[in-house]
Amino acid sequence: MKVVKFGGSSVANAEQIAKIIDIVTADAARRVVVVSAPGKRHGDDTKVTDLLIALAQTVLEGNDYETALLTVVARYAEIQTDLELPEDITAEIEADLRERIAQRGANEAQFMDTMKASGEDNNAKVIAEAFCKRGAPAVYMNPGDAGMLLSDEFGNAEVLDESFEKLAALQHENCIVIFPGFFGYTQAGEVATFPRGGSDITGAILAAALKAEVYENFTDVDSVYAMDPRIVPTAPAIELMTYREMRELAYAGFGVFHDEAIIPAVHAEVPICIKNTNRPEAPGTLIVPERKYEQTEVAGISSADGFSAIYIDKYMMNREVGFGRRLLQILEDEEISFEHTPSGIDNMSVILQSAELGAKEQKVMERIAAELNPDDISVEHGLALLMVVGEGMRYAVGMAAKATNALAESGVNVEMINQGASEISMMFAVKEADRKRAVQALGNAFFG
Repeated sequence: MKVVKFGGSSVANAEQIAKIIDIVTADAARRVVVVSAPGKRHGDDTKVTDLLIALAQTVLEGNDYETALLTVVARYAEIQTDLELPEDITAEIEADLRERIAQRGANEAQFMDTMKASGEDNNAKVIAEAFCKRGAPAVYMNPGDAGMLLSDEFGNAEVLDESFEKLAALQHENCIVIFPGFFGYTQAGEVATFPRGGSDITGAILAAALKAEVYENFTDVDSVYAMDPRIVPTAPAIELMTYREMRELAYAGFGVFHDEAIIPAVHAEVPICIKNTNRPEAPGTLIVPERKYEQTEVAGISSADGFSAIYIDKYMMNREVGFGRRLLQILEDEEISFEHTPSGIDNMSVILQSAELGAKEQKVMERIAAELNPDDISVEHGLALLMVVGEGMRYAVGMAAKATNALAESGVNVEMINQGASEISMMFAVKEADRKRAVQALGNAFFG
């Protein structure tokens, strides 16, 4: 059995939906299909999820929501018409939206989840009808009926352990299952959604529950590339990579899908294949628990802007028991997560996302000065992080020298270097203005 997930761009209109029917019916193992809400049809378009958020906000503000509601309905009506499906499907979707609004409770977060979830829910119903019309027996599966139980953290829900045993029963369905992504139900029977990008999470949960042969994640790119092709147009495609490599690369800018979304599949050791809805014949990128590799082999290079660094100097810091713990406790108290903590004998740095620090910067600096009594403290903004990642780096000699030489020759100053304990990645911090040049330099050094 294969679990297949199609993102918003893959289900944005009738033409795309026709493609996914062809893809699914071409392989009898593709028996569980997870679908998103309709995405953008073109660059200036609006995703249905965003239309639903705007509709829900209009309702919450007590304003006239009729135009916003009909705008959502019109998107489904276009799909229904182009697929030549019965008109009563669109009428049912409009009735569903009105019922969700009418049953609005006092919990605004829960109401927002109910409205957002309708995007996937109604699209799954339309797509199931489209499969049947094409002669491919398919059934819409309500997540609540299937046993997708979530925590009641509305907008940021997590799957409950008991879901996996319940969802495993889907393997006994004798036709194609069309499963809406992004949401499930609390134990109290209320709709709750995963974080945005949650259809990936739904697919990973189902793949784990069903012990799938593979979890195929269809998107709008042929594969994962070794570097951002917008920066390096000749970046090679990655045919095979490990979960660890994907995690390290996703951390700093690989945006095919959110790395945390695949955790259930990773834990169940289900291979994940990234494929292109528009070019299903392309092999894609297969992500596996382990792979064979050669020494010095680099899988990919990723980069991301928007980081800051706090620098702290204090003579004899290394003899002061608990210094690092107290520094990180300040960040925890202020609800700020950190990325890296490179340190020396008398100094320590903390790299974090600039958005995390934000308006809390002054308070954090004041607390560090008062509670740790450093000799010097400063903050630097406008940093970019680069990650050079590869299982083959673990036992290779000279990888850091090769990278730093390439950066030096391109005129890029390295602000900070850090190597993960697993030794499958190296992190470099550079000025944001130097990021693209740095990626190109590293790409030339490791990929030619």
